[in-house]
Amino acid sequence: MIRVAIYRRHDGSIERFSVDGHAQYDEPGKDIVCAGVSAVTVGTVNAVEALAGLELKNRMKHGMLQVEVPDGLDPLTGDKVQLLLESMVVMLQSIEQSYGAYIAMQDNQKARR
Repeated sequence: MIRVAIYRRHDGSIERFSVDGHAQYDEPGKDIVCAGVSAVTVGTVNAVEALAGLELKNRMKHGMLQVEVPDGLDPLTGDKVQLLLESMVVMLQSIEQSYGAYIAMQDNQKARR
């Protein structure tokens, strides 16, 4: 199973996310769930770099991706990054709705002040 964890700051903005595991939906190379999750998450990291001009701190290895958003971004960059990350969450939730036996999401929303 793929496990996705979204971690948020007190204001609700995403501060980091992690993805680990394998869907086991099909054999490697034919696993549409793994391919979809990988395309969405890695594509989001690439989109942040291309569209917001920000290189996110990340660690990636087989079956694992961890990404952190730095503190103190200027408001325009921060808004772009958050929009792209929230879009990623919606796309992953769509995959989870269709393939819930193979992906589980946890959104760790901190209490808003």
